[in-house]
Amino acid sequence: MIPATSPLLCSLFTRYAQKYVARGIHAVRVSHSGLPPQVPPGRPLVVYLNHPSWWDPMIGLILAARFWSGRRHFAPIDEVALQKYRFLARLGFFGIAKQGTRGGALFLRTSVAILQQPNTALWITGEGDFCDPRVRPVALRPGLGHLSRRVPQAVFVPLALEYPFWQERIPEALCRFGTPLEPGAERATPSEWTARLQLAIQETQDALAVEAVRRRPGDFQTILVGKVGVGFFYDRWRAMKATRSGRCFDAAHGSEP
Repeated sequence: MIPATSPLLCSLFTRYAQKYVARGIHAVRVSHSGLPPQVPPGRPLVVYLNHPSWWDPMIGLILAARFWSGRRHFAPIDEVALQKYRFLARLGFFGIAKQGTRGGALFLRTSVAILQQPNTALWITGEGDFCDPRVRPVALRPGLGHLSRRVPQAVFVPLALEYPFWQERIPEALCRFGTPLEPGAERATPSEWTARLQLAIQETQDALAVEAVRRRPGDFQTILVGKVGVGFFYDRWRAMKATRSGRCFDAAHGSEP
């Protein structure tokens, strides 16, 4: 069954997510070398991403609103969590059992039904559980490979996320989209498609890791600017020092090139 989403609630919660992320993340940045591809509105979209952090769903909401605002967005979630936070169903989340074959069958049935609707997008953390972005090889659950066979007209876009600490006391949220994959009429098996999807997201994660180590904000498009500074009392002291010396106070710990 497709979740009955509320456009108003989705809009309000996205605004809340933007403000919430801005308090805990220094900036949300998308690599200039990995901006999202242009996907025709008539094609189903599947964004599959790694799952390094608790922040991932919030970042996904921000990316969805920024780059694909004309689509209705959905995502699977642990059914236990959905029972606890039932309002998430109105945001497009649908519950899946993490263990057993029942969860896999429901995932495929619901995902196919969603992607058969016009202007929809499905967001999937392909690893299933939290996983450090440095773990290699990347291992995706088999459901994605089966989904590619069930919805061959869909466009599968890998998304790499990483949360390194650069110059501020809170982390950056770095994002990079990879090369889209289109199953089409190709007669590959689900396991073969899973392998291709794994390779694509692993290459995307590797490329993002290089950019994270390089620490160059100019390599990214900044789509949300968050909090800067060290702390209230210390920043007040720094501000007073700057005022006494005739300088303009900047709460940021470092400057961006």
